[in-house]
Amino acid sequence: MRAADREPTVTVVVAAHDEETVIERRLENLLALDYPPDRVEVVVASDASTDGTDELVERAAAANGRVRLLRAPRGGKVAAQNLAVRESGAEVVAFSDANATWEPDALRRLVRPFADDEVAYVCGRLQLLRADGTNREGAYWRYELALRAAESALGSVTGGNGSIYAVRRSDYVEVDPRFGHDLAFPYLMVQRGRRAVYEPGAVAREKPTPDIESEFRRKVRMFEHCWLITLRGRMLRGLPPLYLGQMVSHRALRYGSGLLHLALLGSSVALARRGGVYRLALAGQVAFLGHAAARPGLPRYYTLVTWATVQALANYARRGVPATWQAAEGTR
Repeated sequence: MRAADREPTVTVVVAAHDEETVIERRLENLLALDYPPDRVEVVVASDASTDGTDELVERAAAANGRVRLLRAPRGGKVAAQNLAVRESGAEVVAFSDANATWEPDALRRLVRPFADDEVAYVCGRLQLLRADGTNREGAYWRYELALRAAESALGSVTGGNGSIYAVRRSDYVEVDPRFGHDLAFPYLMVQRGRRAVYEPGAVAREKPTPDIESEFRRKVRMFEHCWLITLRGRMLRGLPPLYLGQMVSHRALRYGSGLLHLALLGSSVALARRGGVYRLALAGQVAFLGHAAARPGLPRYYTLVTWATVQALANYARRGVPATWQAAEGTR
């Protein structure tokens, strides 16, 4: 068998907290994957669910020995994932959100890059379904996927996604439960001399939040973790020069984009009295903000998501970042 066709043993971990509305569908989807049944198990790490999640998983486990329920004390997604990985003896651990749906060949494609011994982490391609309302996350996500493909071609990606990714069991790192794997794992792998790559053929689909305002609230929660990793996660240390430049450009500056926009607006106001290009710059910014306030669309999406970075920093400074999480509004 060629290295690229090898089928490693895999534990697929689904961290879940009160996911009774989607967990049966998630298990049915994973059990139907085009992958040798004797080489894959599905573990639902229940983060102290209080609804019917555990009972539904137990029922599925009784009907299929490849499903296992692991009850975890309430500690957040990463803590539940850590517990599941400690009990896994598989060569590869893969992870998925409870509301995601994988294509039949997703797992086979996801593990294929591990044929390269330098690869420690692989993230697949998340496709967002059409939003029910005004959310424009899809436009941003298409840009993000193009960026991820370019990063991977250069060496390693700077970020992943929680819907579909995998790590060699031997390379798994237990990070601060407040960090999250999406942002921490890629740079941690590179710091250890390994690679974190993107596999666009491994496709998962997920429902986004319905409108721009709910996406703003989701982004605030997400950027709180981003600020924690940026300020406490040592994410810019010990990196090769090219990858360091990517991390600064694609991550650090993105998280600071709201502060940069405020600085730009403030300088435009201060310089507008000089007329000319300064007054035009201020007029352009005011017009953009007016357009964003007037109607839903990309300007409002961009404005709120950028402001979310500032709100998240204020939240982080005021109360820190919780490890536990709740499902994003309207995504189930």
